[in-house]
Amino acid sequence: MHEHCKLPYSISHTFFFLLSCVISCICLLLQLQCEPSFIEDRLKLYEALKKEHDALLAYRAANQSKPIKIILTDGKVAEGESWKTTPYQLALGISQGLASNAVVAKVNGELWDLDRPLEGDCTLELLMFDNEEAQAVYWHSSAHILGEAMESYFGGCLCYGPPIENGFYYDIYIEDRGVSSSEFPVLENCCKNIIKEKQPFERLEVKKEILLDMCGPLIDLCRGPHVRNTGKIKALKIFKNSSTYWEGKADMETLQRIYGISFPDNKMMKEWEKFQEEARNRDHRKIGKEQELFFFHDLSPGSCFFLPRGALLYNTLTDFIREEYHKRNFTEVVSPNIFNSKLWEASGHWQHYSENMFSFEIEKETFALKPMNCPGHCLMFAHHPRSWREMPLRLADFGVLHRNELSGTLSGLTRVRRFQQDDAHIFCTMEQIEEEIKGCLDFLKSVYAVFGFTFQLHLSTRPENYLGELEIWDHAEKVIHKHSLNNFGEPWQLNPGDGAFYGPKIDIKIKDAIGRYHQCATIQLDFQLPIRFNLTYDGDNKKRPVIIHRAILGSVERMIAILAENYGGKWPFWLSPRQVMVVPVGPASEEYARQVCSDFFEAGFMSDVDLDQSCTLNKKIRNAQLAQYNFILVVGEKEKADNAVNVRARDNKVHGEISVSSAIEKLKKFKSSHTPNAEEEF
Repeated sequence: MHEHCKLPYSISHTFFFLLSCVISCICLLLQLQCEPSFIEDRLKLYEALKKEHDALLAYRAANQSKPIKIILTDGKVAEGESWKTTPYQLALGISQGLASNAVVAKVNGELWDLDRPLEGDCTLELLMFDNEEAQAVYWHSSAHILGEAMESYFGGCLCYGPPIENGFYYDIYIEDRGVSSSEFPVLENCCKNIIKEKQPFERLEVKKEILLDMCGPLIDLCRGPHVRNTGKIKALKIFKNSSTYWEGKADMETLQRIYGISFPDNKMMKEWEKFQEEARNRDHRKIGKEQELFFFHDLSPGSCFFLPRGALLYNTLTDFIREEYHKRNFTEVVSPNIFNSKLWEASGHWQHYSENMFSFEIEKETFALKPMNCPGHCLMFAHHPRSWREMPLRLADFGVLHRNELSGTLSGLTRVRRFQQDDAHIFCTMEQIEEEIKGCLDFLKSVYAVFGFTFQLHLSTRPENYLGELEIWDHAEKVIHKHSLNNFGEPWQLNPGDGAFYGPKIDIKIKDAIGRYHQCATIQLDFQLPIRFNLTYDGDNKKRPVIIHRAILGSVERMIAILAENYGGKWPFWLSPRQVMVVPVGPASEEYARQVCSDFFEAGFMSDVDLDQSCTLNKKIRNAQLAQYNFILVVGEKEKADNAVNVRARDNKVHGEISVSSAIEKLKKFKSSHTPNAEEEF
């Protein structure tokens, strides 16, 4: 664990980092115990460093200061002095409310501490908590507070404490013990005391050699920026813990991870708690158990057992995509599950991804279960000479994939080891990129409309470490940007430099019913795999195809989890694992009820009949509604005489009597058209 002392970044001879007044022992020996004498030594070193830094700032203010102009977000120009004027002072000059509510500043596009002096002419933006970057700063600052509380309480060694999408966490090494949720209240009280003290976050410039000595309560090596002081954190809650490994490696030390969330006011915390309760009620693991869809077993961790109703749901989803493939001229293929490691060496995955693959030896050769389909599809493309007339070649594959995820990261259907994707690879010419991207975007829009999802588009462009010819990158990005995306008619955002090294990509995030975003679909251009596998078309001309990796559902397992939580277990009729429940009014109608159930089953619906004579009619109807059957068909002597059923929906809407044949025809139309609200339209 001495590796903890490795510095995370280097900036020539001077490092910029946060020295906040909260206790931490990053980069210290694991045997560290937080004794008062040690803290006192750290404080002495901290005070010495602070004195030196303050002297440096004073020198700059006295000798290097000059008038500067600051352009505000409304276009107005404010005046200030370099090395003296701070963003907080400028905010205060506008209004006390603005200064109080600002979380962090942005100077010339760079996040900037509110109390850090400006260094020259600049643009200035003040970010509030509703800004994503400000939230990250707020939660990062909160993580330091949690870090002090954890070190103070556990006496271990802090490791890593970043902001995450919703909150923050901190990892700590504690020898020979774990963390219990019963300890959360004590930690929260520690955090509240730190908040009450309004300990300032201080940014110091310190020379590299001095960084080898850690100090202070908390001197935590960190880029920043942060909120002004701990008192800015108005509401903080610790809500979860887990264990992990140092650097994510299973052969390294076990760390304890504690998660928290914080907000600028208690009202926001209460809203978050309400949201969490709603999310718990919609948890796909809970729904999967209640509706008998799937389960997991310790004898095959990370691999889901889909029960009959869950398997029906799974197959309905993949069949839906297959229908779309047929409309859009995709060709479905089946490729092997096991490949010799030479394939992965050729693709580059063995060098960078082998730790995440399940590999084994057969006859002194190394083989591995495939974690993705693309190298196998390259072999299919190269199977015989290709002509431009075959392009674009769209290969789709629902092959089973395996990835060796750490056991501690497995989580229901959202993080598994065994899964399938609606995976497809389009082999096309450079000239066909625009049309193929357009087709991919139309595909995902069509599918997500059926599910009721809205989505965000993000174009990630050439990174610094890109491979390939600049001309090819520029052409592809221009086509995607100016033609495919702009003509698509949906808003999109640019992520400069965030593409993969082998090609630009479009990331798509869908929004669920309770406002969460999930990334499922991907459209990724690849200029490198065709080179690695020497893929060509048109014989002696040796032209290279471009590969477009794309998926709409992504992992089918993960999409089922997202859909379960999005619908709260109330599946739309076409996808539902419980479509029809037939309820006889009494014993005399049971035989007719069986016949009706059989009629609907033979017509292709998931139908059941309730013959439990211990339940009243109303109880049976209520049970069917709670089990989320889309339609409850009540039958008695009158319905039997008319060869009819009395229809009501799961929301208790009564549609009345209709003939069995007419009901079947209506439901067939709802199913084939993927009608989202069949219960209302019946």
